[in-house]
Amino acid sequence: MTGKPLTHAGARRRWAGLGVLVLAVTLVAVDATVLSLAIPSISETLDPSGTQLLWIGDIYSFVLAGLLVSMGALSDRIGRKKLLLAGATAFGAASLLAAYAPTPGWLILARALLGVAGATIMPSTLSLIRTLFPDARERATAIGIWGAGATAGAALGPLVGGVLLEHFWWGSVFLLNLPVLALLLVFGAWLLPESKDPKPGRWDVLSVALSMVGVIGVVYAIKEAAAHGLGQWPVPVVFAVGVTALTVFVRRQLRLETPLLDVRLFAEPRFTAAVVASLTALIGLSGVIFFMSQYLQLVRGLSPLTAGIAEMPAFVGAVVGGLLTARFARRFGHRAALTTGLLAMGLGIGLLGLVHQDTTYLLLGASFLAVGTAEGVVYTLASDLVLGAAPADKSGAASAVSETAYELGTALGIALVGSVLTAIYSGTVAVPAGTDPDTAARAAESIGGAVEAAGSLPAQSGGQLLHSAKDAFVQGMNTSAWLAAGLLLLSAALSWYLLRPRRPRGGAASTARPRAAADRVDA
Repeated sequence: MTGKPLTHAGARRRWAGLGVLVLAVTLVAVDATVLSLAIPSISETLDPSGTQLLWIGDIYSFVLAGLLVSMGALSDRIGRKKLLLAGATAFGAASLLAAYAPTPGWLILARALLGVAGATIMPSTLSLIRTLFPDARERATAIGIWGAGATAGAALGPLVGGVLLEHFWWGSVFLLNLPVLALLLVFGAWLLPESKDPKPGRWDVLSVALSMVGVIGVVYAIKEAAAHGLGQWPVPVVFAVGVTALTVFVRRQLRLETPLLDVRLFAEPRFTAAVVASLTALIGLSGVIFFMSQYLQLVRGLSPLTAGIAEMPAFVGAVVGGLLTARFARRFGHRAALTTGLLAMGLGIGLLGLVHQDTTYLLLGASFLAVGTAEGVVYTLASDLVLGAAPADKSGAASAVSETAYELGTALGIALVGSVLTAIYSGTVAVPAGTDPDTAARAAESIGGAVEAAGSLPAQSGGQLLHSAKDAFVQGMNTSAWLAAGLLLLSAALSWYLLRPRRPRGGAASTARPRAAADRVDA
């Protein structure tokens, strides 16, 4: 490490520095979901196609996922504080562009630029915690608070969006970033220490390109295949290019003296279990936020603010889960805590498979609370495992893997869950005979399009279209919920297997391992 770490500074300054990092990660997480409630307003104002609407929702997380590993390695080289503050400045500029985007294409571009800026912020936050808190027990508490900020930010996004949309236009959700970023820049420059890898080696540009092409190519292909099937000719080609790029990337990292990402970290079962858990948990959380925000507004007819308040149990649960994670892990062990969290999250999402058009809020609230609390535990615990499994001087790159799982999960959640929902909706909705072809196409593309189209039809035909659209949307939502729940249950089984107790070579020598260390993971 270089610079002046705060290891001997007063507790007040150290925890104040953590507050800056929590502010940063919460801001980036909020931006991943804050648009969910604005989708109907954006549809009405910018008139995007169904595909453009999906890209508006997930391009931010796609770009974040594609760049996080590269930016994590860059932070190890040029300094984590320096990259964090530079990224915050760029985030503000991109927020202005997004707020005043005149067309869907401009909004997609602005969201992509936000993703680039966000990728410079996220890895630095977790790796700087290691500098601020060298004591393992204190660091576990700090990561719990940081994890609560990350997961609560994702859950808080819809509420923030709802409050703003109640009084302002959809672009206001981006302008909210500016005062927060101003605080981040001022207090970050004052409170945060600088740290980096003392022997970083060169930043391999080819590895950066390969990781971006690989991640974005594979995710894009999965998204398009889920939405349109494998018959679209670009899908298998893009998938093959992505897989090839990732394969070459891995082989190159094994040969480089100073790799962009030390892929050998995945040989450590704790590391692999943590990454997989983060990925699947965020697929579930982002998928739920994506379809439930539309369900509450377009099926149940709630205002954006009321819909955001309805999702509050997820936010409260995420905060509580993140803050209690360290206690759960100490009492029950990482293995039991992580597996239980994934199981609880899967069951909570599975409840949404039982929802219909007029389901009582008790079922929805219970699901939101279970999903939010479990996500708080899973993500915080996974982040702690990732950071503990990596060498201190590679904490930026290791943190970036955890954040990549977070953002890739967010992107895949919207892409997979959204695409499955869209496919079922489009194949199920019945448009009244005699409807204008353009209006019919718009109604069959999304429930937002159907609500808009119904307003231009005679009362009886409009009512029939609305009833059919709501029924088709709920069918797609139920299937998507069960799909996400099944994925989380599989992840729970895999985590239980990967974190099983292992005997060191030499048989009876295993008893020499300290009991406290064994309990930390194996209990």
